[in-house]
Amino acid sequence: ACGPQLANSPTVIVMVGLPARGKTYISKKLTRYLNWIGVPTKVFNVGEYRREAVKHYSSYDFFRPDNEEAMKVRKQCAMAALRDVKLYLTEEAGQIAVFDATNTTRERRGMILNFAKENGFKVFFIESVCNDPTVVATNVMEVKLSSPDYRDCNSTDAMEDFMKRINCYQASYQPLDPDNYDRELSLIKVIDVGRRFLVNRVQDHIQSRIVYYLMNIHVQPRTIYLCRHGESEFNLMGKIGGDSGLSNRGKKFALALNKFVEEQNLKDLKVWTSQLKRTIQTAEALQLPYEQWKALNEIDAGVCEEMTYEEIRDQHPEEFALRDQDKYYYRYPSGESYQDLVQRLEPVIMELERQENVLVICHQAVMRCLLAYFLDKSAGEIP
Repeated sequence: ACGPQLANSPTVIVMVGLPARGKTYISKKLTRYLNWIGVPTKVFNVGEYRREAVKHYSSYDFFRPDNEEAMKVRKQCAMAALRDVKLYLTEEAGQIAVFDATNTTRERRGMILNFAKENGFKVFFIESVCNDPTVVATNVMEVKLSSPDYRDCNSTDAMEDFMKRINCYQASYQPLDPDNYDRELSLIKVIDVGRRFLVNRVQDHIQSRIVYYLMNIHVQPRTIYLCRHGESEFNLMGKIGGDSGLSNRGKKFALALNKFVEEQNLKDLKVWTSQLKRTIQTAEALQLPYEQWKALNEIDAGVCEEMTYEEIRDQHPEEFALRDQDKYYYRYPSGESYQDLVQRLEPVIMELERQENVLVICHQAVMRCLLAYFLDKSAGEIP
């Protein structure tokens, strides 16, 4: 079995924007999401190609528009990355390649559009625009100063050099112009870290999914807890599924969870549960309002609900063997597969991305799928 073929022709996502505007953050996060929903995606970061080609970064001089030697190297790096993009989308079963670079001139974007046209790829531009100097400075401090470029540099010098590097791009920066020059392009502008968005000519289903995702994410620090329900009566009996309540040990666990949550002292903590008793009873010990999500219910084991694994092996030996061969795509008769579960959980992920502090009390298979998203694990690693 293979993943859903969402993109009929492969897509190149082209990042656009000055340095320190969160392009790499968006690239990595979007790639993680697309892989999780089953669309093979990979980031091609031109900066990494440059570091490979030029082992020792000296200073912002390298990025000066009048530094012809360096300009040549930078163009070669972009071309090398595009060659790898082509390889990935044509021979390695990739469906989406994220081309992560500044791409701040119409000339460079034109070159990428020609490349895509020659190879039959669709193109979607994501431009990150941020004119708030404090946001940019924070990004430089948190991300750029730890870059390999500044390994042997104190933070003041690194900061100064990086700001000069931004200025090198500023002079020739041509933002995307959906009203005139770029009116035919498919694009989204993300303005001031998601305060505003401008969307132009979304071509297909996958691009609309990307737009929807980008409009839900934020960069504020917060805490997400994923917690399994306390031990249930069926856990004690080794039975899967069903809707049993907590065992005595499960009730003790719920009280211990309450103590833990109080110690964390998080403001406005939201609590989410499934609609099954074992998660609801776990949440009730917390003395906090909680929200029930049907989407968080445990994987539906169909005809195997309320059976032990031994009973499944004896009564449905062929199913038991099939499940063993491929746990991710295996679907219980009249039930669900892990792949179905990922689809069911997508709205939960979207809402988690929008929220601040959340405690999700859920079930083993559900938790595996949620963890796979946050830890960037492939489908094969989920079950």
